[in-house]
Amino acid sequence: MRTRCLGLAADDLPITLRIVLENVLAGGDARQAEAVARAETCAVVDLRPSRIFMHDTNGVPLLVDLAALRDAVLDAGGDPRRVDAALPAELVVDHSVNAVFTGRPDALERNVEREYELNAERYRFLRWGEEAFGRLAIVPPGKGIMHQVNVEHLARVVVTTGGVTHSELCLGTDSHTTMVNGLGVLGWGIGGIEAEAALLGEPVAIQLPRVVGVRVDGALREGATATDLALTITERLRGEGVVGAFVEFFGPGVAGMPVADRLTMANMSPEFGSTCAFFPIDDATLRYLKLTGRSPAHVELVEAHARAQGLFHDPERTLRYASVVEIDLASVDPSIAGPRRPHERIPLARVKETVDEGKVVIAAITSCTNTSNPAVMVAAGLLARNAVERGLASRPWVKTSLSPGSRVVTDYLDRAGLTRYLDALGFHLAGYGCMTCIGASGPLPQPVDSHAVAVLSGNRNFDGRIHPDVSSAYLASPPLVVAYALAGRIDVDLVEEPLQADVFLRDIWPSAAEIEATVERTLGRDLFEHAYADVFAGDPRWQALAPPPGAAFAWDDSSTYLRRPPYFDGLAPEPPPLADIAGARVLVKLGDGVSTDHISPAGAIPPDSVAGRYLLERGVEPRALDTYASRRGNHEVMTRGAFANLRLRNELLDGVEGGLTRDYTRGGEIDSIFATAASYRAADTPQLVLAGDSYGAGSSRDWAAKAPALLGVRAVLARSFERIHRANLVAMGVLPLELPPDDLGLTGEEIFDIRAIGDGGATVTAGAASFRVRVRLDTAREALVYRHGGVLPLVARTLLAG
Repeated sequence: MRTRCLGLAADDLPITLRIVLENVLAGGDARQAEAVARAETCAVVDLRPSRIFMHDTNGVPLLVDLAALRDAVLDAGGDPRRVDAALPAELVVDHSVNAVFTGRPDALERNVEREYELNAERYRFLRWGEEAFGRLAIVPPGKGIMHQVNVEHLARVVVTTGGVTHSELCLGTDSHTTMVNGLGVLGWGIGGIEAEAALLGEPVAIQLPRVVGVRVDGALREGATATDLALTITERLRGEGVVGAFVEFFGPGVAGMPVADRLTMANMSPEFGSTCAFFPIDDATLRYLKLTGRSPAHVELVEAHARAQGLFHDPERTLRYASVVEIDLASVDPSIAGPRRPHERIPLARVKETVDEGKVVIAAITSCTNTSNPAVMVAAGLLARNAVERGLASRPWVKTSLSPGSRVVTDYLDRAGLTRYLDALGFHLAGYGCMTCIGASGPLPQPVDSHAVAVLSGNRNFDGRIHPDVSSAYLASPPLVVAYALAGRIDVDLVEEPLQADVFLRDIWPSAAEIEATVERTLGRDLFEHAYADVFAGDPRWQALAPPPGAAFAWDDSSTYLRRPPYFDGLAPEPPPLADIAGARVLVKLGDGVSTDHISPAGAIPPDSVAGRYLLERGVEPRALDTYASRRGNHEVMTRGAFANLRLRNELLDGVEGGLTRDYTRGGEIDSIFATAASYRAADTPQLVLAGDSYGAGSSRDWAAKAPALLGVRAVLARSFERIHRANLVAMGVLPLELPPDDLGLTGEEIFDIRAIGDGGATVTAGAASFRVRVRLDTAREALVYRHGGVLPLVARTLLAG
């Protein structure tokens, strides 16, 4: 492949496409290989991942589906063990620990105790899955966040299968799987439903995207961090319109960029909408692999393979990019992003003039995005030290927490002597997990007003994600999180105004030289070897959770965490004929930028919500309602949580937020979305979702497609879709239809007929309006999946047919 492929020159092919070409060649399809070598955008190719990567709140429903599929095979008289993993898979338990206890020395132990108290049933189920599916390995709770564990230990970069060495292709059920791109691994997020099919041996079909090159020059200025760079690139690339593209970094600035900085940027790929954000292998990559404990022999293999296949970074090489974006690192300013989207960057000097007034009630150093980066974590520790030595303290109304993505972080902070200063400001270790970044931020110590805000070193700040009572959230580097905890307000000019008394941020900000020297002094290979020596073992609490025996899972009808899903109930041997959607009603009408957090929230389940009342009626105590994320193994909870985000704005209603809508079977009466959907189902009325641009932005959240499908939603009509969510809709048999750009004047009160559904489009009649829409079944396989009513019925029929 180095110089020519099938008679086609490939030397100038982008590195991401070279890896795709390598994968396709291994599959033996010459036509597809030629399409990749020509970089034929929109050509469909079948990929075979090296492994599937998951976390617990996506992994549990995936295993629930596979357990139900085993039941279907067993009910048909077959061997349930036929449903098994055809390729390696890893699952990291990192999404279930909550920041309930913070700002106290015993916060870690108390949060872990509560985690096991709430999740013991789920964890036993995961242990059953590890026993039942021989190629599944589980990283137990308390080891770190999946993406940081991936780059620091699990990622291979290059693998050998059947005596053949090839580049790793890692597909994960979390959109931030792209973090591994910073290590030279091609990988991205896919829906869990798609991951199920891949795990069972089905290829993953994709349309070849355009490849956007990002040329990096220069170096960061004093005071600018990798977080500032990531937020700047997120703003810039979101503006450039890279949704669905491969983004590939190159140029002289890359060579001088630490791998940790690359990881921070690659992690943010979903925030600017690209499929991946890839950094090629170079000498810095090899040094990082050695630092993190990979064997010398494996590092040599990675280098040899990368050089032989033309994958090693050459800053002077010109590759065949569809377009090129220029980034000058010297132009990056200290920044934050918010209040509701990661690409809403605000230079630090303009925060006061841009944002509304508001107290900071949450200040969290959290998320693999930044805690994977020793420079920004050490900067936070040094700033804390300088603040404490000047007599400063965090404001009493701020809930402070530290939840890193790896035990290595706390080890080097301890070694540097910085932990005690973070503790002094209330940034005690709360747990090793995503926590505040995914909304597991725990209760606030006191009621807050409508202007309360959160500041976190995370990657997402969508409406209602961080905490239901906090209206706005801002993303910031770890040292700026500490600074805002000291200031206690968001409406402060940290450049020109003091944090407290006469102490300014510039007075306590550590120099780049001190940060670098501290990292060099404290971060060593021994920390990684120690942290990952027993990564799959688990603590005594994990070991004490005996998995239930048997190839088929024994469901408990009284469980509120795990229920057998209905996907295979009454499954006919053949799919029904493709039919029009007639007499449909709009369940919800939504605007632009609706995220999967709006469609299927992950945070705490409120007692007065539809899901909360359901659980209370079944004897669950209010303190044990837990989160939607932790209850994704129970479809009864998750359908009641559909569109239940407290900040959801349904345009069928005026000035109302939350999970309510109008029921036109009852004259437009206002009711919960769940009850209205039940009313439509009882009347045999198909349901639609009407939305604007970028529908389904954010997390690769299966339940954002599963729950609407179970409610009875047959199609989503939107002006544009985010990549993973569109694929998830298809995987659940929900038809994604792209609206024309014209203003159609739709109110959502019309009765809709969708007819002549075909490969090219469909005709929609809505009241007096009639228009064409684009049917977003982008590959032949997606069309097949839709005709079967989703990928799960398709896989089941394939298995049952032998």
